[in-house]
Amino acid sequence: MARKAGSADLPLHSGHVPKWLADRMTRLGAVMSEAIVHHYGRDELLRRLTHPFWFQSFGAVMGMDWHSSGITTSVIGALKRGLTPLSKELGIHVCGGRGRHSRQTPQELVSIGERVGFDGSALASSISL
Repeated sequence: MARKAGSADLPLHSGHVPKWLADRMTRLGAVMSEAIVHHYGRDELLRRLTHPFWFQSFGAVMGMDWHSSGITTSVIGALKRGLTPLSKELGIHVCGGRGRHSRQTPQELVSIGERVGFDGSALASSISL
């Protein structure tokens, strides 16, 4: 993907994602992620998720306002809900989410590491919340 420099002013929004939208984001995000993994592989899904413009666009396709300040945590939360049941099949594990879920990331990394065989403690100690 081409990279271009620029900036955007994103307003800070408060409140919660309505349940109907969160459910839609969970279903749509899971099926889109699953399709990317099956067609292009896990590395490609991860590469796309780390690209800021792609991630913002992905969140907009899932139903968030393109300029919403809560798009990152909302998309991660939706992917976590949608991909957790597929984690063994896809080899993808999502940690974090909105609010208190974000603060559980270190413990989630340790737990997943114990289940699948990586040093979750070392990974958890490398992040700052």
